Amino acid sequence: MEDSAIRKGFENLAPRETYDALYEAALCRAKADWLVGINATRLFTTLYQGKTLNVGRVMTPTLALLTDREQAITGFQKEKFYTVDLDCGGFCISSGRFKSRTDAEKLRKLCVGKDATVKLAERQEKTEKPPKLYDLTTLQREANRIYGYTAQQTLDYIQLLYEKKLATYPRTDSRYLTEDMAERLPALCRLVAAAFPFASGFDGRVEAAQVVCNAKVSDHHAIIPTKEAAKANLEELPTGERNILSLIAARLLCAVCPEKHIYADTAVVCTCAGVEFMAKGHTETAAGWKGLEKAFQAALKNRPEEEKAQPFLPEFSEGQAVAVKEAVLHEGTTSPPPRYTEDSLLSAMENAGAEEFAQIEDAERRGLGTPATRAGVIEKLVKGGFVERKKKLLVPTERGMELIKVLPDSVKSASLTAEWEAALKEVERGECSPEDFMEGITGMVRSLVESYGDAPITGNALSASGREAVGKCPRCGKPVYEGKKSFFCSAYKDAVPCGFALWKENPYFKSKRKELTKKVAAALLKDGKVKMTGLYSEKKGIMYDATIVMEDTGGKYVNFRLEFDKKKGKAE
Repeated sequence: MEDSAIRKGFENLAPRETYDALYEAALCRAKADWLVGINATRLFTTLYQGKTLNVGRVMTPTLALLTDREQAITGFQKEKFYTVDLDCGGFCISSGRFKSRTDAEKLRKLCVGKDATVKLAERQEKTEKPPKLYDLTTLQREANRIYGYTAQQTLDYIQLLYEKKLATYPRTDSRYLTEDMAERLPALCRLVAAAFPFASGFDGRVEAAQVVCNAKVSDHHAIIPTKEAAKANLEELPTGERNILSLIAARLLCAVCPEKHIYADTAVVCTCAGVEFMAKGHTETAAGWKGLEKAFQAALKNRPEEEKAQPFLPEFSEGQAVAVKEAVLHEGTTSPPPRYTEDSLLSAMENAGAEEFAQIEDAERRGLGTPATRAGVIEKLVKGGFVERKKKLLVPTERGMELIKVLPDSVKSASLTAEWEAALKEVERGECSPEDFMEGITGMVRSLVESYGDAPITGNALSASGREAVGKCPRCGKPVYEGKKSFFCSAYKDAVPCGFALWKENPYFKSKRKELTKKVAAALLKDGKVKMTGLYSEKKGIMYDATIVMEDTGGKYVNFRLEFDKKKGKAE
């Protein structure tokens, strides 16, 4: 958005033909998304009468991530466990977990008044490199973790900053800058540091090589502040925009810092009463770039929750005796996996289908969606009633859970996205024609519609769950439910589908001037027959009583015949 950058871009325009294949790939992607979305949405909305059931190539697998996690949480069985902690004066060592309280208590008593012997003591010096610059997804994740902003809110804020020329283009998947920016970077960093109070500790040194790599920049480079941001009155910016600008400014200064963060991890293993106990410690040697990060965090009004700090451990030598001052029994409970936040869901979307995407080179094409579309996908799920926000958590609704249950794996797994993106990459490289790609897509959509197009319409519920079964299927034994047009077997969508159905508009019953009601269907499913009065004889024009017997042909339709009371004889 800066004038100099725009002029330079126009001075170095690439030939239009260079991007023809890229255009074809983008057009194929748009067409494929539209074809799958409009056909699958109409198909399943029709099958499961009610509100619109939005189905999409990215949206549906994303919903599946949430529902899979919810099922894991619901099905999780909590278990108690017990540990023994030994207070050794200034530090504590802990045993492994015990399932039995009795066993843990026995160990605790054995350790009282004893010495622990150091079996192993390790100290490792480690370094942590500065973080990479932000792409849109990592910025959205950090903004959610620190400020609680949704992915869409962050996108809206950074878009406004971009339009005000205070930040660079937001919809990027790259975390690096181009080589031509390296020369201007030190001056930009000094301007940014002077504009933000938390950056008073910045000493002006810039290691541009840490953030510059042409090979890792596709369409747009990482998100950074512009020179205009250094001139802006930050206090006049709305809070959301100011927070996001501060975030990307802090990340820029941390990323170019030449000093690594240096620390030492220590671990000690002791034995007491024949059982091993362990403790871990962490000591910072040199703050490095972390000093800038800590200054930024200290300036925040609402600081994010920090990881529990590990204690400092003194130096030990193997064989050293350590006096146990106190032995304490602790009771704990295993925890289910946590629900997704926008931070963790964006990460899961970015890394979904990792194995399937392994062969796809372009980082933007990995995972579910792109940096530019992921926020919109989450918002669609919320607005569609499939997901709800509970503070920072994203929780699938009952409607969302039911939708995933009824959809085929091909629509709700990341593998379909992986297959498409691999093929689209071939289109982009000119190795696959757009026509061949679209032929495969239309074939897949046609197969989906043909597979489900004849399935019975199931009324107002998404699935059979929670509804009363009319009876058991005479073919496979699974429940039979009432739909709009039939009483159908719930196994119609299984891998080996069951096609049994009793159609309400049945010609045989119509000829007898009777309806195939729920009560009649229940009797037929239970006994294979139903006794009825007032049947009409088309031949004789009279009414009579008889038993209608069901004869299953194994096909789409079921046959019926009559049985008469021997005393009354036939009347048809």
